[in-house]
This record gives sequence, structure tokens and C-alpha cells, in this order.
Amino acid sequence: MLSYRHSFHAGNHADVVKHIVQSLIIESLKQKDKAFVYHDTHSGAGRYDLSDDHAEKTGEYKQGIGQIWQRDDAPEALAPYINTIRSLNDGDELRFYPGSPKVGRTLLRDQDRAMFTELHPTDFPLLLQEFRGDRQVKMFKEDGYARLKASLPPKERRGVVLIDPPYELKHEYQDVVDAMGESVERWATGTYAIWYPVVYRKNVDLITQGLEKLGIRKILQIELGVAPDSEERGMTASGMIVINPPWTLEQQMKEILPWLQTIIAPETGHQLVQWVVPE
Repeated sequence: MLSYRHSFHAGNHADVVKHIVQSLIIESLKQKDKAFVYHDTHSGAGRYDLSDDHAEKTGEYKQGIGQIWQRDDAPEALAPYINTIRSLNDGDELRFYPGSPKVGRTLLRDQDRAMFTELHPTDFPLLLQEFRGDRQVKMFKEDGYARLKASLPPKERRGVVLIDPPYELKHEYQDVVDAMGESVERWATGTYAIWYPVVYRKNVDLITQGLEKLGIRKILQIELGVAPDSEERGMTASGMIVINPPWTLEQQMKEILPWLQTIIAPETGHQLVQWVVPE
């Protein structure tokens, strides 16, 4: 179960979409002075060295963040995300890429807080090392869904939960649906951002159809593909399913995704922004 290591995939096209959506949600929450919580259920290591053997073995970041981080024609809404990348790297060399905890923490204000959960025995110590001594961060080596359940509703009553499981096992798609049923019941006004890979389309349908059956409203789906759907194993696309998205997110992603696709997958890619369930 704990074989997945994100270090092989850090900075790839899926990370780019995930972290753009994450940053846009956080920036939207910052429009009000009142504090909020950023809760990350599957945190990983915090940051990744793109020069290490894992990242170099796959080279996936070269067709992801490597294609966009220094472009001067990026949509303005991408500035907070891209600045988190630049803050970790000196000059023109792209060596480090932030995981979702680092992206989230970088964008928080003094009054906000973060909760990070990670079970992997190798990644959790790296997460601790990254944020040790940070009074705005709490870290837990335990099941992400159990910690989420115990933490809702948050004292702030404002915030976003990022759910980014490895999907190593078939039941993890249903696990997301089950977790959302319990979470929304406890905290109906929170924003929940669920990352998903498109390996087999039927698994993504399981999530979207499962959420529909729960009766949850305001579910937005955002997806970027680099290749057509296939029955062959391998990730052809990825996306985010956002419950209670900021009202600005739909239009922002309709402007960002075409730009991304022309850079990352101009001939074989696809994009979509659609409501699974409207308000």
C-alpha cells in the first residue's frame, strides 16, 4: 500500500494542474481577512529535488513545470503558483519543486494555519524536516481520512481540504466518495479539492457519480489531458474535482487550461471545465 513515491512524478503535468487549482482556491480565501485552515490529507515529502535519481529517472517534470515556470506570457492568475516555484530556486536553474504542503504554506498569511497528514515511513520524516518549528503547521503520521474526520468542522469555519491519494488500490476511488460523504456532513461550507488521475476513465466516473448520489451540490470538474483515453495502463490525463469552489475558479481555469495545453500537449491533449453538479 505504501509503495507510491511522489518523488518520481514531482512537477509533472498533473502536479501543475493540481497546484494551480490549489493556489487559486487559497488566493480566493485570502480575499477576506478572517483566518482559514489549509488541510492536506496526503501530504508527501513537502519539497522534491528534481536533480535526484527518482525525478531524473522519469524526467516527467521536464514536460510539466519545466515548460512553464519561466515563460513571460503566463496568465496573471498563475503568479502566486509560479512564485512559489521561483522562491525555491536560484536564477534559471530548476532544481526544487514544492509539494502541495509547501505550495499551501507559502501562500498562507500569519493568521492562517495548516494541517498535514502523511503515512509513508520515508516521506513523513522529510515532511517533519521541512516544517519543523513552524507554529502555523501541525503534522500527523496517521491515516489522512481519519485525521480529517477528527478535525471537522475547523474552528475557523473557513478553509480548503486537498485530497490527493496515490490511488494504488481500486478501493481508493470509493474511499474518496465515502470520505466526502462524512466530511460534507460535518462541514458543508468547506471547499474540498480532490485530485484524480485518468488511468481508466471508469474510475473517475466512479468518483463523480458517487458524489452525485450523495446529493452534494456545487461540484466543478477541471481536467487537462496529454493523450486520449486508453485501455492501456498509463496516466493520460488528470484533474481536480472541487466541491464548493470559489466563484472565480471556473472562469480562471477556462482561461488557464487552453494556455497550458498549447504548451504541454498541443496536438494530443484535451481540456475541460464543467459542472458535475451545479449550485
